[in-house]
Amino acid sequence: IEKVVKDFSSQRLVKHIIVIDNNSSDLTTDVAAKAGAKVIKKSENKGYSHSLVMGLKEALRTDANIIAATEADGTYNAYDVEKMVPYLDNCDMVIGTRQHQIITEKGNQNSVLHVLGNYFLAKLIQIKYFNLQHMGIVNLTDVGCVFRLVRREALEKLIEKLTYPGSDRAVGGVGIGLYFTMVGIENDLRIIEVPVTFNKRIGQSKIGSNKPIKALRVGLTFLWLILTS
Repeated sequence: IEKVVKDFSSQRLVKHIIVIDNNSSDLTTDVAAKAGAKVIKKSENKGYSHSLVMGLKEALRTDANIIAATEADGTYNAYDVEKMVPYLDNCDMVIGTRQHQIITEKGNQNSVLHVLGNYFLAKLIQIKYFNLQHMGIVNLTDVGCVFRLVRREALEKLIEKLTYPGSDRAVGGVGIGLYFTMVGIENDLRIIEVPVTFNKRIGQSKIGSNKPIKALRVGLTFLWLILTS
């Protein structure tokens, strides 16, 4: 977490860094705070999706006009923010895609199952929201990439739709990123994918996303979201 916080804080466009500690069993809180982040520590583990939405809500309490979501395991590089921001002159949300092998580090956690599954589900979303203009209103290749930038006014439009009414429970569970994208499409956000660099994860996934059975279960959750939302 220290490396990630310092990486993003070194970027000229980054003003605030918020870390959501999902009642971690390690030293996340102390290390992230020492590195310069504002840390929100949860008293209980409510899951990845709950943390993501909480982070987005906390970001809206700042004066930021662009809000980014990323992972804390070092898989993404903060310098990609520089190339994503200009697209927001014409779009409301810029989502990273990890499907370009030339800018991904060898040995990263995306297996063939992850790559093909994400691509297949991305094309299902395109079909779901298909129109004839430009062969669809969005072009997607990677539904599992959470690294994204969104304009403040666009996030304000969506934020309450990311949780169930009267609850802080995020819709979609581990599929919150995919659901975030779909809700954006349904609310007429202009969305574009941009290739981002992708590194080997630092440490081990606490949710076991690198395990084939877990990846399959996550993929089925994604498919269910696409078909029922």
